[in-house]
Parts: sequence; C-alpha cells; structure tokens
Amino acid sequence: MPSKVLLAAPRGYCAGVDRAVDAVERALAKHGAPVYVRKQIVHNLHVVRELERKGAIFVEGETEVPEGAVVVLSAHGVAPEVYRNAVERGLDVIDATCPLVTKVHLEARRFAQEGRTIVLVGHAGHEEVVGTTGQAPERTVLVQTPQEARVVELADPEHVSYLTQTTLSVDETNEIVRILRERFPSMQGPPREDICYATQNRQDAVKEIARRSDVVLVIGSDNSSNSNRLAEVARELGTSAHLVDDETEVESAWLDGAETVGLTSGASAPEWLVDRMLAWLADRGYADVELVTLTEESLRFSLPAGVRGISLSRA
Repeated sequence: MPSKVLLAAPRGYCAGVDRAVDAVERALAKHGAPVYVRKQIVHNLHVVRELERKGAIFVEGETEVPEGAVVVLSAHGVAPEVYRNAVERGLDVIDATCPLVTKVHLEARRFAQEGRTIVLVGHAGHEEVVGTTGQAPERTVLVQTPQEARVVELADPEHVSYLTQTTLSVDETNEIVRILRERFPSMQGPPREDICYATQNRQDAVKEIARRSDVVLVIGSDNSSNSNRLAEVARELGTSAHLVDDETEVESAWLDGAETVGLTSGASAPEWLVDRMLAWLADRGYADVELVTLTEESLRFSLPAGVRGISLSRA
C-alpha cells in the first residue's frame, strides 16, 4: 500500500535562522561556555537542546544575565528597552535579529516619526510582535484576524500604515490587508511586503505537495509560527496535516490508508530531522522519495558584529 514521499523544497532553515544559530556557536567558540541567549534563539526544541549541550544558557530576559557576560539576542528581534537594559548591565551583546525583522523595526520607527498609527498584523505574544510593537508602542495597534480587521477603530484613520509579522500565512495576511485597505483607503504599506521570502516559499511548496498527498507531515515545534502556518496551509487545501518535533511524535494511525506522504519542515528545523523522518518513513514502506522543488534559495546574511571572523570546528 505505501507508495512514496513528496519532499518539499524549499524547506527547513532560512537565512535568518542559519545566521542566528551560527552566531551562538561562534560566540561559544570565541568566549567559551557559558554564553547566554535571550529567549529561544529560534523556535525549535532540538536546536535549543543542542546549543544547551554546547554551553548556551537560555534565559527569559536580559536582566537574568550576569553583569558583564555575553548575551545573544534571538532572531525574532527585541524592543529598544532590551538594549538599554543590556547596556546598563554592561553586557557584551551579539544581536542575532534577522535582518528582515530589523527591516520591519526600521519601518515602524519611520511610520511613528511621521505621526502615523501603525496597524501591526500578527499574533499577540509572539516574540517578533513584542519586539516590533516595542519600536513605537504608543502608536501600534495589533490586528490578528480578518474579523478584527473589520472592527478595529483608529483615532486618526487618515494617517494609517500597516506592517506584518514576517512568518504569517500569506493568504490570510492578504485578506486582512484587503479589509484594512477597504476601511482605510489612505493606508500606507511598507515599500516591500514584510512576510519574508522563506515563509512565502515554504508555503508555496507545501501547497504543491499537499495537492498530491494523502497526509502532510510538518517538522517543527509548537511555538514556531511559520511551522504552524505550513500545517494550516495544507489543511486549507483539504489535506490532513500534522506538526511534529520529530518522527517519535508521528501516530501510526495518521498513515492508515495513505499512499503518498508529503513532508516539509519549518524555517527553524534542521535538516537532520528531515533525514531522520525519511528513514522512519522508509522503514514503514515509504522508501520512494520525490523531491518537489518550486524555487532555489541562495540568500545569505553576514554574521552579526562580535562573531565575524570566528571560525568553527565542524568535527
């Protein structure tokens, strides 16, 4: 009965995640353990555990870091007050904020300086949203759903701009922006859309495999926004989809009657988890793997200041 696996490409690490994980490893190579990391460097359980094994200590806030120690800021970005606190504590800060998130922060500051209300499309409590809101908290209004977009009231509807979290569902975000534009015709957007290239590419790829699969497995952690969106996108096409940290979380019942299994991974999931999943599926008869490639990604970001020029042993 089992037939094949459709393996999505692109999948897995994006340039921002690769840069952030690299920054922690190079900080450890340069300074030795411990190196402190504010929040999860990226939202993946296995990545965090591996970095802990190498000597990283993850903390909730910069105020928990001993004075004068090295701290790496996560890929999701932070509010300006975090930098102020870090300076006050004399911390050696390595900022691993994804450059595409930094772009959104700069846009928020510019819109605020222009006296505009910023409608931020995103998920409440997500670290990226907290960091972006922190750029101009008094001018930022969060909208999470199309329903909220239809009812949100703004004090000055003629001077409105919108920004978005970088890891949202492309289709739902477009719907929210469409509603906002109808209600606030003079609303300005960013020069280029904020949803990042990797989020868009991975959602396009999962659509392609979901159309041809009986079930889709998405490798990623529960707190990973972009990974959750991949599973949602597949379900919206009518395909059963499950988000799992690794192959140990797959329930055999999900594969009952499934000839074709679609497989992808979120932007914070390392490729070795995909390899493990493929081996697990092969043991259950899904040995034929077809790579479904929508586009090639070649973007790389330069390392953060403080870890450039530090070489890593890849033993």
